[in-house]
Amino acid sequence: MDYAELIKNGACTTDIQRYLAEGEMTAITIRIPRNLRDAAKEASTMRGMGFSAFLRMCMIEELTKGM
Repeated sequence: MDYAELIKNGACTTDIQRYLAEGEMTAITIRIPRNLRDAAKEASTMRGMGFSAFLRMCMIEELTKGM
């Protein structure tokens, strides 16, 4: 089952979050403005987490928003 199927089937937020957080890790490359990257690094440090963990958290929050 993929993300779209979970949404179509009305899965609860917890199940969607679990699906998004599980699975094997993969590397990606994205291009963002340097100021945005620097601000995200600072925000992650202020929260006591790594940059990648912060980005994963932000994506999971966005993908489960309004569920």
